[in-house]
Amino acid sequence: MRYKDGEMILNSTYSNKDHKHILNDLVGKPFSFIQSIKLKGVGSKRMVIQDVSPNLKSYMNKVSDINYANIELRTKGILIYINKGLQNFTWAIPFYQLVIFKSNGSSIHAQGRFIHFKNNRTLKENKKFFDKVLDAKIKYDMDNDFQALWI
Repeated sequence: MRYKDGEMILNSTYSNKDHKHILNDLVGKPFSFIQSIKLKGVGSKRMVIQDVSPNLKSYMNKVSDINYANIELRTKGILIYINKGLQNFTWAIPFYQLVIFKSNGSSIHAQGRFIHFKNNRTLKENKKFFDKVLDAKIKYDMDNDFQALWI
C-alpha cells in the first residue's frame, strides 16, 4: 500500500477491510444496486492502456503483454482498476483531483500521474461512461463550491 497526502494506489489482489475503509473515505462508498441501475451502470468496460506516467510504470506488465484497466464511479471520485499479470491494483482519484483529456484516446490525470487509454473500439464503447464521470465531477464540484477553481 502506498499512501501519501491523498495519493492512493493499493494492491487489491486480495480483499482487505482496511483498504475498503480507506477507499470509502477517499472516493465515497460504492453505489447501491438500485442506484447503479438508475445510473445505467457505474463501471466501464475493460480498456487497453497505451501509456502511463513514469511513476505508474511499476504497475504495468514488464513484457509486451497488453495492459488493461477499467474504472468504477463512486460518489466522490473514481477507482481505476489496473491488472498486472495475476495482481490487481486500485488507483483512487477523488473528483477534486481528477482531470480527463480527450486526445487520440482518453487520458486521466491526477496526483502527478496519468494513464492514457488506447483509441480503439472499447474506448468508444465507454464514451457514455466517460460522459457520466464528467457529469458526476461537475455536480460534485458545484455542490462543493469548486467552480471558483475553473477560472
